[in-house]
Amino acid sequence: MRVAAAVCSLVLGLGFGLPGVFGALHLARTGEVWTFVGFPTYGGGPFERWGIPTSVALVVGFVLVCAAEVVLGVLILADAPGAKALSIALLPFELAYWVGFALPFGPPLGIARTVLLFL
Repeated sequence: MRVAAAVCSLVLGLGFGLPGVFGALHLARTGEVWTFVGFPTYGGGPFERWGIPTSVALVVGFVLVCAAEVVLGVLILADAPGAKALSIALLPFELAYWVGFALPFGPPLGIARTVLLFL
């Protein structure tokens, strides 16, 4: 269960974080949201409908949350005592970005990670 939880965490952190780095760099250079495989990365989602425009700071904030997710994955693999608490503490921040950027795979994997940690 612990390894599956760590995999969920690492997939989330790297899977969203690496494109986030490229997206932030592209946005900083061009002022446009980066498109990957035909889909806009971190743009055009609920954040924009709520009046929060995609900005470099917003994407970098998400990248930092993704970096924390990778750290969490490593802590889970190491069976560190604070991993469960960090998993719960990180979830609201992740959820805000997942919903705001319309990232459908985030919530199921994040919830699965947390549930697996407590089983």
